[in-house]
Amino acid sequence: MQRKTIWLAAAGVMGVIGVAGCASMQQGPKEMTFFVTSANPGKGGDLGGLDGADRHCQSLAQAAGAGPRTWRAYLSTQASTLAGKDFVNARDRIGAGPWQNAKGEVIARSVDELHSAGSNLTKQTALDEKGQIVNGRTEKPNKHDMLTGSRPDGTAFPGKPFSDMTCGNWTNGGNDGAAMTGHHDRAGPGDAQWAVSWNSAHPTLGCSMEKIRPTGGDGLFYCFAAK
Repeated sequence: MQRKTIWLAAAGVMGVIGVAGCASMQQGPKEMTFFVTSANPGKGGDLGGLDGADRHCQSLAQAAGAGPRTWRAYLSTQASTLAGKDFVNARDRIGAGPWQNAKGEVIARSVDELHSAGSNLTKQTALDEKGQIVNGRTEKPNKHDMLTGSRPDGTAFPGKPFSDMTCGNWTNGGNDGAAMTGHHDRAGPGDAQWAVSWNSAHPTLGCSMEKIRPTGGDGLFYCFAAK
């Protein structure tokens, strides 16, 4: 009887270990479907257009071990004219969800949830592709401004003659122009809605890295696995 009790106890321990092992398999690069870029491609707001930004996401994901997915940058573009239809909404580029970070923490289960008060995108969950926390507003250097070019609901801004909010649709790395950014740490100088927005807080001062950094950014952006 004692031997049977010992065997059952051992089996129970092995079962717990097995469950823990399965749970850990849901965490890590292969299961990652969302991250913040650890670096800018090198030209500030000039990301090589949407295609170049997507390639950067894909390259970083590949290096982290999550390459076998279709990665898209969370970026909008503006139409060439006010009445034009050649714009792209960031929310339409990223698939249907759900998305999780490198540690298996769910960011959002759907596009609507991502753009709602129920979004779990915070400084603690908006990790880079290596699973590292990205500097927030109170740290140096501050890197909390994420390039998005988007309005709070993930849609594009109006086109010309209205202001540039996408650094020339992500082809301008000069001192002119601007790009809308969001705060990945959901923190700003106050508690106003814009200050705590992850995707639509304020524009940059320009499109070069020298103009992006003063307001608290490093030219980083969000990447989502669309498939």
